[in-house]
Amino acid sequence: MPRMTAARAAVEILKREGVSNAFGVPGAAINPFYAALKASGGVHHTLARHVEGASHMAEGYTRAKAGNIGVCIGTSGPAGTDMITGLYSAIADSIPILCITGQAPTAVLHKEDFQAVDISSIAKPVTKAATTVLEAAQVPGVFQQAFHLMRTGRPGPVLIDLPIDVQLTEIEFDPELYEPIPVHKPAASRKQVERAVQMLNASERPVLVAGGGIINADASELLVEFAELTGVPVIPTLMGWGILPDDHELNAGMVGLQTSHRYGNANFLESDFVLGIGNRWANRHTGKLDVYTQGRTFVHVDIEPTQIGKIFAPDLGIASDAKAALELFVEVARELKAAGELKDRSAWAASTQERKATLQRKTHFDNVPLKPQRVYEEMNRAFGPETRYVTTIGLSQIAGAQMLHVYKPRHWINCGQAGPLGWTIPAALGVATADPEGTVVALSGDYDFQFMLEELAVGAQHRIPYVHVLVNNSYLGLIRQAQRNFDIDFQVNLEFENLNSPELGVYGVDHVKVVEGLGCKAIRVTEPDQLLPAFEEAKKLAAEFRVPVVVEAILERVTNIAMSGTDIASVNEFEDLATDPSHAPTAIRPLAAS
Repeated sequence: MPRMTAARAAVEILKREGVSNAFGVPGAAINPFYAALKASGGVHHTLARHVEGASHMAEGYTRAKAGNIGVCIGTSGPAGTDMITGLYSAIADSIPILCITGQAPTAVLHKEDFQAVDISSIAKPVTKAATTVLEAAQVPGVFQQAFHLMRTGRPGPVLIDLPIDVQLTEIEFDPELYEPIPVHKPAASRKQVERAVQMLNASERPVLVAGGGIINADASELLVEFAELTGVPVIPTLMGWGILPDDHELNAGMVGLQTSHRYGNANFLESDFVLGIGNRWANRHTGKLDVYTQGRTFVHVDIEPTQIGKIFAPDLGIASDAKAALELFVEVARELKAAGELKDRSAWAASTQERKATLQRKTHFDNVPLKPQRVYEEMNRAFGPETRYVTTIGLSQIAGAQMLHVYKPRHWINCGQAGPLGWTIPAALGVATADPEGTVVALSGDYDFQFMLEELAVGAQHRIPYVHVLVNNSYLGLIRQAQRNFDIDFQVNLEFENLNSPELGVYGVDHVKVVEGLGCKAIRVTEPDQLLPAFEEAKKLAAEFRVPVVVEAILERVTNIAMSGTDIASVNEFEDLATDPSHAPTAIRPLAAS
């Protein structure tokens, strides 16, 4: 049997599990693993500037393509604690990533050795498993189990902690004999699906709520086929956005308190039956449950059995992987359609599109400083259906979700549940690494941008091009808007007069200088007619120089974005609504007279 260090065995397993890219920061306690990484070859490593950044790069890499598992690597102590936010955002959105940390020698783990921390205990609440490996011979089995866990059932992250002496110990291991453990996922029964379809068929105004679990299962085409067979309108969740194109005749719009369309909420409120697949009834999607559920029958399909009934009790719950369930839904629907037993939903579907053509928000403003709505209008003009958008949280993300257009799965890559500031830049680098020839466009407010902007240097060093749209109002905009309920505007102002850039007025940080100092390109826009040329120039610069290109749009200081604090029936529309086609020229459906 061949002999090698446990670290080398771990690297060989990574390759046999399909890993080709890793993100991380080396250090003393993980150097044996890095030595094995170099000696083995076959895994491209991207050096991050911050270990939390590496974890978000791994997330972006996983989210960009079906089957990907992002890997992030760090040393002992603070490297592991820096990864916790990445692990939390990954488990919250059911994203498999593998975090590997170095650790102090096993003999001194209890002696408060330098940078020795019980990272497996810290990470347990935000992982599917977190293990400090104390015996070198267990390393292959722990890695094998990690990949099995990440892919089995509801996907999620795993952390493996490797003491330095464990990494260096030689073990008997033959990579040629290694085999991944077969993945197990629950599957719906034919009987369960037949009952669900019967319930759907008995309704008058059904909708399908399509969640991120469908994207995780790589089952978007099946969902679209089922919708088209039955004629039932589809409401994608924020994590399911892109499952079917925004301009599809059955796309009824998104629902929620914040990241929603006016027509999406209106369509849902007219429904009487909801089939949710791969979704978790997130509170920002549902709002108050009495409004969301009143007068509706619910069927919930989810890969995690304990997710069913967690938020509210459905009329029928089915524990199943989305792909396994949808294969049966399509099979049953085909049979019923062939027998002429499916209801005609054309009038109901048409009514959802009528709302889409009348209930729209205005985007065409000529104000200077810019109104953010105009930025998204011009983004729709500049960036086509192949664009992958990456964003995390804030008014920029909320307004973007209300006004941008997405046409394919994995083309809206959003940290949905955790929403950590700073996520966008490293996640975009991970996405662009996974899709190096694709069009990747990130979207940030100024505070999200400033949290981890050092990671732009990673894009410059490793030649990872993408376009980053930075909307700058020098405010914590979402928190400021939330503080209106408390009649305060406190500790959310980011403005100051920059002594080195007086031309900025009170907008403070000179992002153009910072971005250029990190080796990237930047364009500042102050007038609406400059937006489209700037986006076109950014695309050219990214292609020419192969680095991130930032387009900074200087916004008016205060804009309140449409949202509700309570329920989906009472969204506050702060801005003027569209009443003429010229008010929303890039709307997904031309505005009709209401």
